[in-house]
Amino acid sequence: MFNNMQKKSLVMQAFVTGGAGFIGSHLVDRLIADGYKVTAFDNLSEGKMANISHLAGNPNFRFVQGDVKNLDQLVELLKGQDVVFHLAAQANIRKSIMDHFGDLENNLVGHLNLLEAMIKNEVRDLVFASTSALYGDATIKPTPETYAPLQTSLYGASKLAAEAYTEAYTQFSDISFWAYRFSNVVGERCRRGVIWDFIHKLWRNPNELEILGNGKQSKEYIYVADCVDGIMTGYSKSKQRVNIFNLAVEENRTVDEVADIVIKEMKLQEVKRKYTGGERGWIGDNPVVHLDISRLKSFGWKPKYTADEAITRTARWTLESVT
Repeated sequence: MFNNMQKKSLVMQAFVTGGAGFIGSHLVDRLIADGYKVTAFDNLSEGKMANISHLAGNPNFRFVQGDVKNLDQLVELLKGQDVVFHLAAQANIRKSIMDHFGDLENNLVGHLNLLEAMIKNEVRDLVFASTSALYGDATIKPTPETYAPLQTSLYGASKLAAEAYTEAYTQFSDISFWAYRFSNVVGERCRRGVIWDFIHKLWRNPNELEILGNGKQSKEYIYVADCVDGIMTGYSKSKQRVNIFNLAVEENRTVDEVADIVIKEMKLQEVKRKYTGGERGWIGDNPVVHLDISRLKSFGWKPKYTADEAITRTARWTLESVT
């Protein structure tokens, strides 16, 4: 057990895995604005130095390149830290179909390495980026955090397993745990997903847009600033040993509706749509995701941006920033 009289520094020290990634870099910005000293940790397989370049020279920020699969490195780096925000992951569901060990090694073994490094350094708080993918094809919508899912992807299974392991760790250590099951998070610095793909496809061929699936898949699109605010609200206000939250907006948009917004922002007309596949975009994709966010709202959080605003802002950033 940790020493309950452990002395904390006046300035909170935060360690952010995946800190150069899309959501991670926005979380780093928020933590620094809130007065934390932040270490961003990333292997740069998906993260970009461009996402954190504006923080160069900031005395409250440092970047360390590394990998959560390296336990020795984590043990050294977590010395003096107060909280770990764990956003590093292998998050490509389609890649998992070919690489059956990637999710296990990155998302579960790497997660266990963090837990062990936290115990060795008496770090008590773990805030985890989980996923709505772990709900599979949920039969209850809006889906509550208590829903018992049948897994449809190795990615979702690895995140559910990581949650379960951490819950078990809270039974024999002083670790407290916050997990956030995200819907689709979009916004500036988002370089993957349906909006990114649509824009790049239409740049290559402005007359035809290939849509994976039937266009009727229905998802929630939450703006990244709202996502980060939800993370910080739950972390600051929910004080249970285990805190599980859905994090989404309360409105869905179909893939066809996302395409409508992208086509409008690109000022294109008479774009033919080519649908490939059935109800799913790919194996492991869940056609309808609609989460119950009442638990997080009970702590005073609510999204400021609608799904349409989030999609539009993301499309505009992509069009303006990518050449």
